[in-house]
Formats: sequence, structure tokens, C-alpha cells
Amino acid sequence: MSRPVERTGKLHLLVVDEDAAIRSACCEIAADLGFVPQTVSTIAAARTLLRDQAVDVLLLDLRAPLGEGLGLLHEIKALNPGLVVVVMTAYATVPAAVEAMRTGAADYLTKPFAMDELSAVLERALERRTVEGASRQLRESLRSAQGLGNLIGRSPEMDKLYRILAKVAQSSHPVLILGESGVGKELVARSIHSNGPHADRPFVPVDCGSLVPTLMESELFGYVKGAFTGANRAKEGLLASAQGGTVFLDEIGELPLDLQAKLLRALQEKEVRPVGATHRIHINVRILAATNRDLPAMVEQGRFRKDLYYRLSVVNLRIPPLRERKQDIPLLATHFLERMARETGTPHTLSDDVLRTLVEYEWPGNVRELEHSIDRACTLSSGPVLHLGDLPTQLQNFHLQHRRSLVAAHLPSAAAPAARGPVLPLAQLEKEAILETLRKLNGDKLLAARLLGIGKTTLYRKLKEYGITAPEISNNPGNDTGKDPGNDAGNHAN
Repeated sequence: MSRPVERTGKLHLLVVDEDAAIRSACCEIAADLGFVPQTVSTIAAARTLLRDQAVDVLLLDLRAPLGEGLGLLHEIKALNPGLVVVVMTAYATVPAAVEAMRTGAADYLTKPFAMDELSAVLERALERRTVEGASRQLRESLRSAQGLGNLIGRSPEMDKLYRILAKVAQSSHPVLILGESGVGKELVARSIHSNGPHADRPFVPVDCGSLVPTLMESELFGYVKGAFTGANRAKEGLLASAQGGTVFLDEIGELPLDLQAKLLRALQEKEVRPVGATHRIHINVRILAATNRDLPAMVEQGRFRKDLYYRLSVVNLRIPPLRERKQDIPLLATHFLERMARETGTPHTLSDDVLRTLVEYEWPGNVRELEHSIDRACTLSSGPVLHLGDLPTQLQNFHLQHRRSLVAAHLPSAAAPAARGPVLPLAQLEKEAILETLRKLNGDKLLAARLLGIGKTTLYRKLKEYGITAPEISNNPGNDTGKDPGNDAGNHAN
């Protein structure tokens, strides 16, 4: 049977179908998507090819004799669980596809199908195979050089950032670092400093948003003894304390206008006057500033000085949000998991469902939110493998809604949702998703839990929590393939 594939090139697709026209069409679509396609017409030929060659995705016809196709599927999932299998069936009902998905198929197509349907299914298979390949890398901790300094990422967006960083690090020009909250603006600033010619000099971060307005000037420029009540001794300002090094002004957009004017003068004259002093102190520092606000808009509104903006933005660096570089998420997750393992002495890894959810989620809090989610999951997990139930609530709710949409798309008899309807609470959406799935599967709780992406124990708990009874689920309440939840010790409560 096919061996696990660790390939950096194109993915290999095998089409198994008696119909030559279907094989040809599948190959054409697959090639356009970047696959390397191969075809065979019989189950026996497929079994031989899979034994000798590495295959990433299998497109398998389930036509009569049904037992042969399902038999091959059983063998594949037993010997190579990483192989993504998409089944095709000409049956008008879903039992054949349901049985195939219970066995381990990732997706299915009902014949006859349109070419755009085939394209969509193959694109999902491609994404799934890519994510599961990254999951294996996580489990095996196979990491190579993955970024610059403490920055993590090998996406095209990050490669572009690294090229700019390599250039600006060697200069002394001010740099304005832009990006949403949580993208790692301070890490970028530290990388510029640590890769520059003055890496051995101080790096002084200043959070302009946390400084008390009445103390901002004295913190930045310092003060002399007796300058104000409580000034029992002179204090050096933050700008002067970084002589020869770098000052990082985080959240620069929070500075009040009067202090913006004084900062501009200090940068132009390269000197500061401490509060209460009659003398000036020469400063030799590089200024890096960062903000998640729209400074040009603030300039137009008169809330930020235009001359200070141009002084700070000799070079502009935009840090891409995490949703624009999702291929870096497995690398970031690896980094956070290994850091937690060093701190706690307990190694963790991610299940495929968890990694897929991390990649699909939009991450409004960016890298910081991802880091906190991994830390929380490691802290609350009861075992070495992190499951969906270990993730924060917002990620679990996202996964549930995403799976609900997939279930609705895959079950042919699913009713189309109303074009416009009232906004429902998450709990109501969850209850409806569970009910709809169980009805479509005639009460099959085991398969319903699988399609919903939750453990069977969790499904039983939700049924009890929402007061869902057998009559609501099916006209045949005896069709419950699940065991008693009390004996479901092997299922992780997601």
C-alpha cells in the first residue's frame, strides 16, 4: 500500500474509475489545479499501483461491486491514514457515501457531477493534504530555518519583509512599523536592532499608550532634582538612556500633540532638555516607531503632526496580519508548542482537526491570539495530543459553524438556508446544527459526531444539555450506532 509522502513538489492524484471519459475529465481538472494525475480502471490495478507508488489523493469510484471499493478504502485507511480519499458514487441516495465517510473518506461526489463540483472537491482535498502534511511535521518536530531571528514564517509576505529588514537594519534611518494589534511589531523592531551594527548597544522600548500623560515628558526627556514635587533626585530620560542604541516608540499615535512637537525638535536637533533643566543633553539614538492606527488619516484630522509623521516614516514597514500568511501558522504553532515544552517539561502536539481549525480561523488578534490559544490548550489539555475541546471557546464555535456549513453542502437533502434571517445566538445555532445533522443521518450519532468535528461523548452531553430527545432526531430512534456514553472512555471530549 502507498507509503507516507513527504514531498515538496506537486501532489500525486490517482483516479480509479471504469469510465474512460470520467478518468480523462478528472485528470484534466486535476492537472489544472497542480496535481500529477494517474488513472486506472479497476480496483485490482489500483491496489497494485498503490503498493508500488506514493500517492497523495485518491479519487475512487464506488460502483458495483460495492464491496471491492469499500474494501480498498478499508485497506488504505489502515495502512496509510494520511492518504486523502474522495469517493464517487452513482447512487441517488447517500448510504454509500455515508458508509465511505464512516470508513475514512474525506469527501464524496454524487454522479453525474459538474466540473466545477469536481474542482471544488479537489481543492478541498489539496488543502486537507497540505494541512495534514504540516500536522505530521508538527508531530515529528521537523523544523528547518524558519525565519529571521525571533520572527517566524516562510510565506511570500514574510520573505518580502525579511528582504526589507536586511536593508534597513544596516542604516540609521527612522523606521515606521505599521500593522494590526498582535502582529509582532516589537519583534520586528528588535530584529532591526539585533541585526544592525549597534546590536551591542541598548534597545529601549517605550509604550506611549501606557505612559501617564502628565509624566510623559519627564519619562522621555528626564528631569532634574527639584523640577517638581517629589523629584528628590535627577533622572535620566528614556531617549538619553539609549545612547548609541535604539529607542522603540510603540503606539506612537497615542502621544498628545504638545509632546509630539517636543519629540520632533529632539529628533531634529539630536538633543533633549530635561524637565526643569536649563541645559541640553546630546542624544545619539536610532528611532523606531510603531502603530496600529492610520497615521495619514490622523494627520488629515489634525491629530498627528505632519512634520513628525514624515520624520518618522523615512522607511515604512507593514507587517501582514496572520490571515494573510496562513501557511506560517503551522510553523508558529510548532514554535509555541516547543517553547511550552521547554517551560513545562511536557511535550504536546496538535490533532489534524485542531491544526485545520487553526489554519481556517481568521485570527483577529493575530500572532498574539494564536500564542495565547496554544498556551491555553497546553495548560488545559489532559494528554499529549491537543483536541478541539482544548481550544478557546471562539475557536470551538468557529469550527462548529464551519462544519455545519460543510455538512449542509454535503448532504443532498439538506434544506437551503433562508437568504436573510434573524441573527441567532451561538447556542441556538449549535443546537440546530446537531439536530439537522442527526435528522439527515437518521439518528446515527457516531457519524454525526464525526461530521460535526466533535467527540461522541461531547455529542451526548450536548443532547442532554439542549434537551434533544429521540423523537426530535429520527422516526427510527433505534438507529443509534453509538455506545453508551459512560463506556466511551476512548473518545476525547472535544
